[in-house]
Amino acid sequence: MLLQANQRMKLDDSDDRLFYSYPRFVTHVDEGFIDQLTNLYRDRLKPNTRILDMMSSWVSHLPQDIEFAHVEGHGMNEEELAKNRQLNHYFVQDLNKDLKLPFPDKDFDAVVNCVSIQYLQYPDAIFYEIYRILKPGGIAIISFSNRMFYQKAISAWRDGSETSRVELVKRYFDSVKSANEVPGFSQVEVISQKSNVPSFLQMLGFGGGDPFYAVIAYRQV
Repeated sequence: MLLQANQRMKLDDSDDRLFYSYPRFVTHVDEGFIDQLTNLYRDRLKPNTRILDMMSSWVSHLPQDIEFAHVEGHGMNEEELAKNRQLNHYFVQDLNKDLKLPFPDKDFDAVVNCVSIQYLQYPDAIFYEIYRILKPGGIAIISFSNRMFYQKAISAWRDGSETSRVELVKRYFDSVKSANEVPGFSQVEVISQKSNVPSFLQMLGFGGGDPFYAVIAYRQV
């Protein structure tokens, strides 16, 4: 297994469906992060393609000037997803309990996940699912900062540094090939923009801008 049992643990081990049962109509990162993410999507996502926004919310940060064939949204709160105007369709699923995505093989051109990867307790299984539903050459973009619902993040993420979290997501991608005897993902690309203010000062409200990290890979044929 990619993670040991203790690395999957959360401080709050109550049912995630209860935690996410009420909507949070807020953005969890600052405008600088959002602008960088939207520009990255604009650069890497193609018009008239099928996109899965995994672990989404009431906003997807996709560029408004690109028309996609279909944007599917996944999340844990139906009210949030229903308010997301960029989604053509959405569904609610707890990926820590139901590890299989409800799509056929090679169904999407891109899978994106914004500031939510830290909550997956079985990332090896979910990253295989990302691989399975991507078309050959399809892209996966995992973006994150240093913010989180601390009590719901897994120990491997919660107790790590920003650098170790990047390495952890790279391991998630690499696990697909090593554990499943499939071609897996391409060599991982990392985009990082660290904050110039220490994280503990950011937590105290001293600003400095949220750090931006994106880990990117393509499904190999």
